[in-house]
Amino acid sequence: MKQYAMIIDLNRCVGCHACAVACRAEWDIPTKEGYRRNWVRSLGPATTSKGVSFTSYPGLCNHCDHPACVPVCPADQIDKTFTEAKTSKTVTMKVAATWKDPFDGTVQIDKSRCLGCGACAQACPYGARYVNTDIANKDLGGEGIADKCTFCQPRVEAGLPPACVQTCISDARIFGRLDDPQIAGYIKNGALRLQSANVKIGPNVYYAGAPKDLELLATTSTPQKMPQEANLRRTFLAGMMKPVMQRIKGAGLV
Repeated sequence: MKQYAMIIDLNRCVGCHACAVACRAEWDIPTKEGYRRNWVRSLGPATTSKGVSFTSYPGLCNHCDHPACVPVCPADQIDKTFTEAKTSKTVTMKVAATWKDPFDGTVQIDKSRCLGCGACAQACPYGARYVNTDIANKDLGGEGIADKCTFCQPRVEAGLPPACVQTCISDARIFGRLDDPQIAGYIKNGALRLQSANVKIGPNVYYAGAPKDLELLATTSTPQKMPQEANLRRTFLAGMMKPVMQRIKGAGLV
């Protein structure tokens, strides 16, 4: 697998929010609190061990090596065949309503099968998913549909960069495969992954910048623990019960 990744260079980022606005426009995201595929949060000014820092935290789905959101999805699994565009190689896997692509490593959602239970959103330690309750798969008993950054997969397949990358006025975002020379160069030079001792699921968004800015980003924005299993279990069971209860109601039994 040739994993897609993104570098965000804090030395270039001016905190203008153009990336977040472009994403919202590209994907028609409702302007509601908590509804976003990416974000830009201001950090500082604050004192670090390397000096005073004032920077930004541009965040999005990390398309992790081991995404916590995928195994908690309670939708029925189906066989799905993936095809690599360049080689026409195919792989068939059993997937629920969300999965990690075996060829490009992106984490995607089949919105037509999403129950809207929110288990995936709760499972993400980065808070990168939300449930859009303006739309739902009522026939599945859903009350919303999960959404998040997809690395603009349709645009990328058409040969275009993600909307946030194209819109960035300072070229602070670099997108490509992990083996692309520019991406690999940043990683070799110490680009930062936001992971801790208790959260090691392999995020594929990397941050570069001045040491003081990376320290502030790491100390303020790195998740320190995975979501509690008990809460996830309750959400998981609720998601499984929704379609059952819908069928019972439709049969007039309650």
